[in-house]
Amino acid sequence: MTLSEQVRDERPQAPAATPAPAVTPGATGRQFISWATLAMMTTASVANLRPAPSMALYGLAAVFLYLVPAVVFLLPTALVSAELASGWPGGVYRWVSEGLSKPLGFLAVWCQFAMTIAYYPSLLAYVASTFAYVVDPSLAGNGLYVALVIVVVYWAGVLISARGTKAVAGLSSAGLVVGTLLPGVVLVVLGLVFLAQGNPSAAPMDTGHVLPPWTGLASLVLIVGNFLSYAGMEMNAVHVTSLREPGRQYPRSVFAATGLVLLIFVLPALAISWVMPGEDLSLTAGVMQAFQGFFDHFGVGWLTKVVGLLLVAAALGGMLTWLAGPSQGLLMVSRQEGYLPPSLQKLNRNGVPRTIMVAQGVLTTLIALLYAFVPNVSSVYWIFSVVTTQIYLVVYLLMFAAAVRLRRTRPGHPRGFRVPALHLVAGTGFAASVAAMCIGFVPPEQFGGQPLWRYLLIVGGGLFTLGFLAPLAFLALRKPHWATAAEDDRETAGDERPAAVQ
Repeated sequence: MTLSEQVRDERPQAPAATPAPAVTPGATGRQFISWATLAMMTTASVANLRPAPSMALYGLAAVFLYLVPAVVFLLPTALVSAELASGWPGGVYRWVSEGLSKPLGFLAVWCQFAMTIAYYPSLLAYVASTFAYVVDPSLAGNGLYVALVIVVVYWAGVLISARGTKAVAGLSSAGLVVGTLLPGVVLVVLGLVFLAQGNPSAAPMDTGHVLPPWTGLASLVLIVGNFLSYAGMEMNAVHVTSLREPGRQYPRSVFAATGLVLLIFVLPALAISWVMPGEDLSLTAGVMQAFQGFFDHFGVGWLTKVVGLLLVAAALGGMLTWLAGPSQGLLMVSRQEGYLPPSLQKLNRNGVPRTIMVAQGVLTTLIALLYAFVPNVSSVYWIFSVVTTQIYLVVYLLMFAAAVRLRRTRPGHPRGFRVPALHLVAGTGFAASVAAMCIGFVPPEQFGGQPLWRYLLIVGGGLFTLGFLAPLAFLALRKPHWATAAEDDRETAGDERPAAVQ
């Protein structure tokens, strides 16, 4: 297996919980998938319930706040990554390396890894708040409880992932359907029944609330979270060459997937806004608050605990399947190019990058402790989500720039798919990413009572330290022997190159 096959463009997201798509052999024996199948694969890999509470705060305006980034970010990302994947298989490291430079390629793959350091605390905070509704709902806002859950669950996940347990990955894939898609459908159906019974919506649903109220930049800050929600469309771009007519079928697949993703994101957010007033909504426990409200209304409150267990199982199962994914991609690049010192390139007997995962775990633990010292759990959750988005946007800025340069410097290179008006499409995505990064430094309205310097210090410090300072330090300290020294440090893995963690 080559490096380009092993280093995949991968965000921390549970893999699509769908069976392997049916394929149709072509005249030459080549395997193809339909555009509809690719649309479903893309939808399953992107959509989830976790961001719904943050958009439910805006009621009907959530439609606008989801639609705008879909047009200016989701579509450009999907189209541009499809052209890159059809011409240069291997993921974002190869795209940026070929289009810009190898050091910038390392920056891109590093940011894919570094964003998980801030992502895990926000994901596990959601898990902690959801599980609180199974044991004691009052714990959902307890920072010490949330911090303890993050630390314990993360390290338990590391121990399990280090064993390379494939059975756990299989179970978690099934859990994605049971714990994400099914609860989402139930939430929307309950909301519709709730309104059909004549109950008033907690959030206004008239035309006067289609747009979010404008009170300055802070009123639009929550839109930044949607960029992270949409991140990952580039993962399925690698399948563009599996279409019979990529030039015609891929755009059709992208637009279909975009519509489905919008439905899955928008409808649960609206359902939550129907039953939960914005001032009472928690960004971490909002989904469970909505289920609690609906189930209590219909006299089946005990089902809240059942749904809570399903959501927790799905989130934890998904975490196990991709916990080592970004670190594995970073490791594969570093082993060939020597970007990391040998001490960080060690593998265990299962081919898992143990040293990188431990170092990542130490940083994740330190970040998680902030939950114990900041009184507002929702505030910390939002800050970590913004830091995650800021770091990941660096990857997209590099990707859009690489696509434009490759079209100019290597126009004759074979591509299975070419983006119409690439400069306009990539330019729109690049400008949207820059705008989202700038807006991310503006505290939302919910943080009006907290010191501005604290917000800027955490967001700016997180982006600068994790996104730029660390990779620049590795590049500056890079030694020629780092590219091969790790081969001698293997303890039990033999001479076989490790397969990418699934």
